[in-house]
Amino acid sequence: MKTENTFWAAQGAMATFVLLWGSAAIVTRWGLDHGSVLALLILRFALALGALLLIRGGRLLPPRGQRLPVAGVGLLLIGFYTLCYFLALEHEVTPGLLATVLGAQPILTLVLTERRFAPWRLAGLLLALLGLTLVVYQSLVLARLSWTGMAFALGALLCVTVGALWQKRIALPPSEVLPLQYAVTLLLCALLIPFQPFHWQWSVGFLVPVVWMGLGVSVAAQLLLYRMIRSGNLVNVTSLFYLVPVVTVLLDYLVFGNALSVMSLAGMIAILAGLAVVHGRPERVPAE
Repeated sequence: MKTENTFWAAQGAMATFVLLWGSAAIVTRWGLDHGSVLALLILRFALALGALLLIRGGRLLPPRGQRLPVAGVGLLLIGFYTLCYFLALEHEVTPGLLATVLGAQPILTLVLTERRFAPWRLAGLLLALLGLTLVVYQSLVLARLSWTGMAFALGALLCVTVGALWQKRIALPPSEVLPLQYAVTLLLCALLIPFQPFHWQWSVGFLVPVVWMGLGVSVAAQLLLYRMIRSGNLVNVTSLFYLVPVVTVLLDYLVFGNALSVMSLAGMIAILAGLAVVHGRPERVPAE
């Protein structure tokens, strides 16, 4: 019974994480209609930091000896990744192309962490990546190749891949890690204020996205992600990001009424099939 409860708890955590993370694109787009990127990021991270400090009774720093690596992961996995992500979009990389580039993360993680991986795991990831490409195909068709934008997209891929690998090595509970990581990320964003637009409107269209992104994504979803990274197989965890565009497309349909194409539906089926292969079989490696 305990094993069954653990299984369903893990499934619930994964589903909650995917739903929260998948909502980020829709909510962010709403917020950016009423404020600048830097304003949304700073207020989002400030709210997340405040909430985490309340959870931890005001304690910002992790134990001595862990502070430098924790801060380094925060700058890489949250700070520089977020900046590269938004700068790639700003330099004409379409969301679909950016999602496809970032879709290489689970494959890179597999190659870097499982030197004798089973071929079916790679096949499942490639099938999911093909499905992702179909889901975002329309955005890929409209993509304009910008070398600067692609450099930022590859930078985001590098940050999220290396950052996740580094975070996996930190044994501290997520609630002890995230406050310092958001603090250094806030400092990084604050340093950019003289160089980037910083403005917002006091409106529901800005405040609701800030609260949702700050508490729902940067606290709840990020805590779930770090717990999964800490306790699970890193390839399996990162492969969940293939589901994020699926949730985004479905929310786009439900919230804004944008029709689902046959290609998008086919892509969703391919993603689910690929992840079923990756998650549904025991993790074995070929015999030497």
